[in-house]
Amino acid sequence: MPHLTSEEFSALLEANTVPCSPPLCPEITLRLLRDDAPLWHASDKHLFDDAGLRPYWAFCWASGQAMARYLLDHPHLVQGRRVVDFGSGSGVAAIAAAKAGAAVVATEIDPLARRAIAVNARLNRVAVAASGENLLETDQRPWDVLLACDVCYWSTNSDWLCSLRDEGKLVLVADPGRPGLPWSEFEELARYAVRTVPEIEHHSLTEAAVYRFSLRARFPEGVSS
Repeated sequence: MPHLTSEEFSALLEANTVPCSPPLCPEITLRLLRDDAPLWHASDKHLFDDAGLRPYWAFCWASGQAMARYLLDHPHLVQGRRVVDFGSGSGVAAIAAAKAGAAVVATEIDPLARRAIAVNARLNRVAVAASGENLLETDQRPWDVLLACDVCYWSTNSDWLCSLRDEGKLVLVADPGRPGLPWSEFEELARYAVRTVPEIEHHSLTEAAVYRFSLRARFPEGVSS
């Protein structure tokens, strides 16, 4: 999609999205895609193929909702800490972390997603900085906690998350059960019945869980830190 002016992006939001609260986190308001949105029908609902417009930011994915719910219920994990939300999408997890008292950066390579995150942060009256930095390509990690929601499609992402654990970072992962997740490395913290809003995913994806890396995976039995 070509670069949009502020007025054009506002018009895009107005024509295609509506403010609403995801079922799992009614405390949060997001601009999400309407069923009758021109953006939805412009590509015959094939939103994520190579010819589509790919408005990932206009959905509240199940994993993002699960992470947001967990942070809202356990604010001590991020309160007063520097948090980065990797592949933030609509920004739902980043907004939840900000509500919990964290200093938050939401990273997204999609410039329209970054603008949507800024809009959603303002809707919720929280401060979230949106960044286009690709975290996989930098050694600069001036943060304490990384949030990763539904990003384990490729082994590259999974390997990178494991390396952060080994550096001592707190890594929280939310996932609906994608096959790329390194299950043996994780400790499940919570599981929620939840679906993506608006609904687009396969009917079998009806829940998402929140995990953290197990210290046991880092320090095998008989080995201490």
